[in-house]
Amino acid sequence: MAHRNVAAKAGLSAGLRALAVGVMGTVLALVAVLLLRTATFPRLDELHGWGRPGAFRIPAQFSEAELKAVKEALKEAIRIPTVAFSSENINTTALTEFGEHLRKVFPSMFSTSFIQHEIVEKYSHLFTIHGSNPKLEPYMLLAHIDVVPAPDDGWEVPPFSGLERDGFIYGRGTLDNKNSAMAILQAMELLLRRNYVPQRSFYISLGHDEEVSGKYGAQKIAALLESRGVRLSFIIDEGSYIMDGFLAGFKKPFAVIAVSEKGGMNLKLQVDSAPGHSSAPPKETSIGILAAAVSRLEQTPMPNMFGYGTEKNMLEQLAGQFGFPMNIVLTNLWIFGPIVSRILEKSPVINAMIRTTVALTMFNAGIKVNVIPSTSQAMINFRIHPGQTIPEVLEIVQNIVADDRVQYQVLNAFNPLPLSPYDHEAFGYQLLRRTIRDVFPEVSVVVPGICIGNTDVRLYSNISTGLYRFNPVPMNPESFKSFHGLNERISIKAYENQVMFLFELIQNADTEKVPEPHVHEL
Repeated sequence: MAHRNVAAKAGLSAGLRALAVGVMGTVLALVAVLLLRTATFPRLDELHGWGRPGAFRIPAQFSEAELKAVKEALKEAIRIPTVAFSSENINTTALTEFGEHLRKVFPSMFSTSFIQHEIVEKYSHLFTIHGSNPKLEPYMLLAHIDVVPAPDDGWEVPPFSGLERDGFIYGRGTLDNKNSAMAILQAMELLLRRNYVPQRSFYISLGHDEEVSGKYGAQKIAALLESRGVRLSFIIDEGSYIMDGFLAGFKKPFAVIAVSEKGGMNLKLQVDSAPGHSSAPPKETSIGILAAAVSRLEQTPMPNMFGYGTEKNMLEQLAGQFGFPMNIVLTNLWIFGPIVSRILEKSPVINAMIRTTVALTMFNAGIKVNVIPSTSQAMINFRIHPGQTIPEVLEIVQNIVADDRVQYQVLNAFNPLPLSPYDHEAFGYQLLRRTIRDVFPEVSVVVPGICIGNTDVRLYSNISTGLYRFNPVPMNPESFKSFHGLNERISIKAYENQVMFLFELIQNADTEKVPEPHVHEL
């Protein structure tokens, strides 16, 4: 995933420890005089009647030979270096080879009468799976086949070796995101071999340039489907995981389904001034003026947007898993919200979730050591919180800089997407939630979240409002370090479970509506 939502255990733990200390006194002072509600959260119930009737349901039971083939197909996919350096520089030879690999290992996907396969923009793949019930609105499973570069230096094994070691498969793309591309097709291939015919139509989209904007892959596929009048009930992409070991005091894994992602903006700041000789410098140079401007931006955080995304809902649903006093605090954010928001921002990772972030990434000025430069430029990358818009962020920037000599140029920008629905009527969200319960019974709770990076799914907002980001893979703080980093790997068991999850999810989608939920009071 481009610009990954990477969390660090130390940051999260420190934030929660600080939170506990900061609110303890307030809790003890207020608990005696306030009537506080206890944790109420949706129970991970059985939801009777979901999916295909029992007599027609295909059990997720795979032979040893099938599991070996599943593993080997992923290993071979990792060996194909589908590296994307830029939108105009992608290993197209590898992308073509990857397409040939798909045909070889998933023959039923290319020969079944109710499945249509198309190549989009030469290298992306679109599968249309026609269901037997046209009244059911279709959905999409989304992944990408390109990867970021991976120099050999620092890796324990060659990054495109697909080497198996100690129960893990190593290589670039094992987590980001060939595992999803292969698992989706693998699950459907296994279903087809068991004579499965879906009731609900769906699409499988595999983009080839997600790591470098997706404008030739996902964006073209979305436009193609829109031109055909396609509307999708929901779309599932990468972007969040089963989190294990990230929260101090939280012992069980929990799943986060990202229901939105941040917007983005690349802004160029420029200052022009008269050039001159360094022996007689002016009072202020273009470099000095610009440096002061960006320093003010770094020293003045964007507004805390706690409560304008999913933060409150997420914490409230996690509340029942904590002991006193955290359970009281998190369940009663109507009282403690202002305190919690101020303490949470002390953790860099959590801070990125509750506000627009500002990152100075490039600074260019000067041509010679003894020449006062006429122009200085700085590039700033913003990740915009879903509670804000591009014009709002620009106005705040101008107010902070407060210098008419600084010029602004928006190089590219897009607003954050609206929150996708995650209530009891949201079919896609509840489908994910139920399937997580089926395949990962150890998961204590499923909560909504926001992806602080960007994914291909945002490019499909023209054909669906149900955009969800969830990759059914357990993650711990150590695992996150390998995203776009060294020694990327996935455990064989985790990959088998990912295939099983998709095998179950596709069948769970074969129903008309979400069953009535139950609420469990503690």
